Amino acid sequence: MPISETINLWPDGSPHNYEKDRPRMDLYLPKEKSEKPTPAIVVCPGGGYGGRAGHEGAPFAELFAAQGWPSVVCQYRVSPNRHPAPMTDVCRAIRLVRSKAKEWNIDDHKIGLLGFSAGGHLVSTVATQPNLHVDKLDDLAEKYPARPDRLMMGYPVITMSTNKTHQGSVNNLLGPNATDEMKKQMSNELQVTNQNPPAFIFHTWDDQAVPVENALLFAEAYAKANVSCELHIFQNGRHGVGLASNDERLKVWTESMVKWLKAWK
Repeated sequence: MPISETINLWPDGSPHNYEKDRPRMDLYLPKEKSEKPTPAIVVCPGGGYGGRAGHEGAPFAELFAAQGWPSVVCQYRVSPNRHPAPMTDVCRAIRLVRSKAKEWNIDDHKIGLLGFSAGGHLVSTVATQPNLHVDKLDDLAEKYPARPDRLMMGYPVITMSTNKTHQGSVNNLLGPNATDEMKKQMSNELQVTNQNPPAFIFHTWDDQAVPVENALLFAEAYAKANVSCELHIFQNGRHGVGLASNDERLKVWTESMVKWLKAWK
């Protein structure tokens, strides 16, 4: 399925337009327009905050578009850009999607946010603390909220203040000299409240890059906050499997996620 449109997140001349990789979002629209407004999904690929994995972007936007849901892949800024640049871009993307509700026939109260690995950390940051940094250049900030209505994560980085983190993501996002206070602020298992959206999490037990404890810490925080969370942990599977279409055991995770979304009332 081809990209329907590429939309720059920030206008020409914005200081946020990193010259080597302009922040943008790639839009994928369903082939047929629904009679009723539909959900929309924002997808954030992983890549350790140093890149963005293509197999965690377009294939998922296409998956959602095939279900009849407009979807965008957020091409957010990565290293050498530091926090809050990635978060600023994703918040902007969510607000832009909400601003297109009528044009794209979507329900602006049904915005889902999906992220993988470091992209999982990014989306959990936006979901738990969307107002941690409100960019003064975002002219949509006063009109549309950035917090998503549903949160989905695949093998996410969650903690940045324990030995279960992914150190490369910490270094790329916060810099090699990040303080303990900064790491604690960006440990999203510590930021969960009852204002969080329902969440869906997929991880594998023997993930060698991002320990499964990241998913467990976040799910435990959700339980304590009494917020709905669906957690799927598979015994085996390498980090970064994406759709896992070649793995008979793992590939069912996307089916479960779609069913979870279809139950959205």
